[in-house]
Amino acid sequence: MIPVILDTDIGTDIDDTWALAMLLRSPELDLRLVVSDTGDTHYRTCLIAKMLESAGRTDVPVGVGIPLEQAEKPQAEWVADYQLSAYPGRVYEDGVGAIVDTIMSSPEPVTLIAIGPVANIAAALQREPAIAERARFVGMHGSIRRGYDGRPQVDAEYNVVKYPHACQAVFAAPWEITITPLDTCALVRLEGERYRAVRDSNDPLIRALLENYRIWARHVSWARGLDPDVGSSVLFDTVAVYLAFSEELLVVETLPVRVTDDGYTRVEPGARPIRCATEWRDLPAFTDLLVRRLVSAF
Repeated sequence: MIPVILDTDIGTDIDDTWALAMLLRSPELDLRLVVSDTGDTHYRTCLIAKMLESAGRTDVPVGVGIPLEQAEKPQAEWVADYQLSAYPGRVYEDGVGAIVDTIMSSPEPVTLIAIGPVANIAAALQREPAIAERARFVGMHGSIRRGYDGRPQVDAEYNVVKYPHACQAVFAAPWEITITPLDTCALVRLEGERYRAVRDSNDPLIRALLENYRIWARHVSWARGLDPDVGSSVLFDTVAVYLAFSEELLVVETLPVRVTDDGYTRVEPGARPIRCATEWRDLPAFTDLLVRRLVSAF
């Protein structure tokens, strides 16, 4: 099993919640820690902890990341009465310190899966640069040749443009970096039979996931038009979880990538080499895999 840490801004877009569920159902991955990133990190940590309880995985420690500017909390209804102090597992108030300690104390390299802006990761590198020698970074970041919804122009992708200087620091660190940019992750949705298999599951973790999806869809303006009875939103972050244990279904190119001050990921000669999943070899096979992980009977 691959030891992993998940750094997530769960509670803004629903795809983080799907990604956490996928990770918990991936036997290749040994989840050592989940840390909340960006905005109201206490709210986000409550979501993490309650999801872990739903999965029966309170052996996994949770960490509270650096609290930053406030933002919408579209899944707050789900944790309205949840007390983080009641989480049966370990809670680290210093999530950045927990990242550092987990990496530095591991006898084998740790895979750091980042599915949000990387303020925590930049802070961890500043606190202990040696973590880059003992970990690899797998992230959902950037836009190389295509943007949101597969359109043929690049975008300043949210996880980069939110804190571009933090992303610059993370991408400059001397660890192996693999990312799924919008070129691949922005194409992932569950529809039809695949989605119905998840929607109709009675598994406690999947019921918690769907409860969150329904709450989120009611509270987020950009979710208008989405019907939680019919299909998923774009599940960007699930691809980063997949890349932590396999690349078989993707084309991965090593490209010189520079993070600009305005949040773009530009391919420029002389820039830091980054491993980028730029195309799908078999997207339907990935969505089948995702559903099988979430619903073993599919």
